[in-house]
Amino acid sequence: MKQEIFESYIGTVCERFSIKESKELFTKNKRRDVVDARHVLYYMCHKRPMRIRYIQQYMLDKGYDISHSSIIHGIKQVTRFVENDNDYRALIQELESNVLQS
Repeated sequence: MKQEIFESYIGTVCERFSIKESKELFTKNKRRDVVDARHVLYYMCHKRPMRIRYIQQYMLDKGYDISHSSIIHGIKQVTRFVENDNDYRALIQELESNVLQS
């Protein structure tokens, strides 16, 4: 069940950030927009709530090996942005509503 939620988040995040799932999101691409998209994915999953270990496993299933601490770092980054930036808060709300509608 959590994997289905993860998959729906992937589609929504990739669409909003205009990135290709397999060619960018799950590669070691360090472009800011790709990193931000991954961090938002971690944040949304964690907020669901989804265990960090599950997020890590689902990322690995997609070919992206990520450490537990890197996922936590991404979640903290987005949390900080959401708390301090109205535009970022609106982005997260938009993404969450898009997932609920689909």
